[in-house]
Amino acid sequence: MKIERDVALARHTTIGTGGPAGFFARPSSLDELREALAFAAGEGVPVEVIGLGSNVLVHDDGVDALVLRLEGELARVAVEDDVIVAGGGAANAVCVHRARDAGLGGLEFASAIPGTVGGGVRMNAGAYGSDFNAVLVDAVIADALRVRTVPPPELDLSYRHSALRPGEVVAQVRLQLTRQDPAEIKARIAELLAARKATQPTNKRTFGSVFKNPRADLGAGYAIEQCGLKGYRVGGAVISPRHGNFIENLGDATSADAVALMAEARARVHERFGVELEHEVRFLGPLALPPL
Repeated sequence: MKIERDVALARHTTIGTGGPAGFFARPSSLDELREALAFAAGEGVPVEVIGLGSNVLVHDDGVDALVLRLEGELARVAVEDDVIVAGGGAANAVCVHRARDAGLGGLEFASAIPGTVGGGVRMNAGAYGSDFNAVLVDAVIADALRVRTVPPPELDLSYRHSALRPGEVVAQVRLQLTRQDPAEIKARIAELLAARKATQPTNKRTFGSVFKNPRADLGAGYAIEQCGLKGYRVGGAVISPRHGNFIENLGDATSADAVALMAEARARVHERFGVELEHEVRFLGPLALPPL
């Protein structure tokens, strides 16, 4: 398996910012993934999985790590009875469409989530009243020492959280779905995609949602909007005029611009609502928000 050095990550992320990865690999099988993880252990560098490039913000100077993009067998999707078996690198959209074609419902929520099922399990991604915890049978997890199949209780899935540790990679997932009329599934997918398009900047370069919702009765986007920050700009980045919990790249943004916007939003929301926003986006490299 080829391991590249100093690969620019801006072109591998949906926001389009950030510097290079010290090492970059595209494992296409479990054996290649284990080889990559062993390489990282030997080099003494951390492992990061970039998926389709959403939900990540890379430091402008890059990240001293082995960055992985799972491909081949590790991105394959199969239907076994009423279970979807997918590699960790499989796109949510592909899984949703395979489920629809097989007449399997329950995964429609993922049509509104850009990214992969591996990333979805790692952060227990969710939308429109459901999440991966609701459908997960088990996950195959690989690290430098072993490969094991892990049931949901061990993953401790909760709101945008799992017990997966750095260096642990979701190689495969099994998702339990239910038999349903494909036409009904298709209609539900269309409904969710239309709702997403109407409320989110789907045609702009973003990394997805910036912050977790601080409370069940207070959404991060609403809180940011109430602080008058829609359209607030730093450098080449702007808090989306369409949705307060998104940051758009206007064309020449840096990751530092995005972090400055996040810091401003976090400070103002804390001042007005007394809550501390926690970022949902994963930071790659030495990025951090200043203390409140």
